[in-house]
Amino acid sequence: MAQKSAQQAGNTSPFSEAQIEELIEKFLAIDKPDDKSFKRLHAFIRYYFSPTIVGLENIPDEPTLFIGNHAMFGLDGMILMPTVYCETGRFLRAMGDYAWFQTSSGEKMAANGMVLGHPAVCAALMEAGEDLLVFPGGAAEANKTVEEKYSLVWRERYGFVRMAAQHGYNITPFGMVGPDDWWDHAIEGRDLLHSRPVKLLQKLGVIGEIREDLVPPIPRGLFNTLLPRPEPCFLAFGEPIEVPDCRGRKVPQAVQKTVREQTAQAVESLVADMLLLRARNKHKQGAIRRLLTR
Repeated sequence: MAQKSAQQAGNTSPFSEAQIEELIEKFLAIDKPDDKSFKRLHAFIRYYFSPTIVGLENIPDEPTLFIGNHAMFGLDGMILMPTVYCETGRFLRAMGDYAWFQTSSGEKMAANGMVLGHPAVCAALMEAGEDLLVFPGGAAEANKTVEEKYSLVWRERYGFVRMAAQHGYNITPFGMVGPDDWWDHAIEGRDLLHSRPVKLLQKLGVIGEIREDLVPPIPRGLFNTLLPRPEPCFLAFGEPIEVPDCRGRKVPQAVQKTVREQTAQAVESLVADMLLLRARNKHKQGAIRRLLTR
């Protein structure tokens, strides 16, 4: 079943089967992140973003598939992965867009957990008993507009449910609040993509066609710079969602739809809880942090 899924996905993959197999070998060879760099990053996160973590006890002992909301530039993974590692010792593998692995950045990021978002990669890691992190919204959710802040942009994606069901994994939902407020949107990505300068450059052949979901907004952060505001981060893990075991057989459409809806509802509820918790704790922030994030 995993082979069939991989072949279907391979029709649109920019990587050959041989390249994917080579990447899988590299991913499996990495059994932990750089401990010192993760601890340094975790220390910075605690100082700059002052995270509040809720529900760590809900993370099951067995390998699980973490599913949650995605934020601007996808930097929420940089909060989640070091936090889970330093608090629990669990090394999450985050499934990333193909675009990352078409540059040298992808393999560098793989050293700290990023892997190619491909069914064959997911299957291999699940068979090895690894914890996985998937943002079903992908780049489209990471580059959403300011009006879509803290909303799920999952479209009609069910792959994460199929992979979980076919490999006996449950789903651990999480909701994160904070990263979507690190920057304002000076110009939305879709507006930039359809702007006259970009259209002119495409007409002149300077740049080619660009995927709309890959174009982020132009950010405006602390003091109108690119630095993120020190907006506190609130992260909550929900109780695991049991996924019907469909190993060795096709996952029914009804199962895919039901589990996807349960997961989305759980994530949305956790995000809402964290927005409320943030509002209730606003007065506890120091005067300087309140000034810099208002």
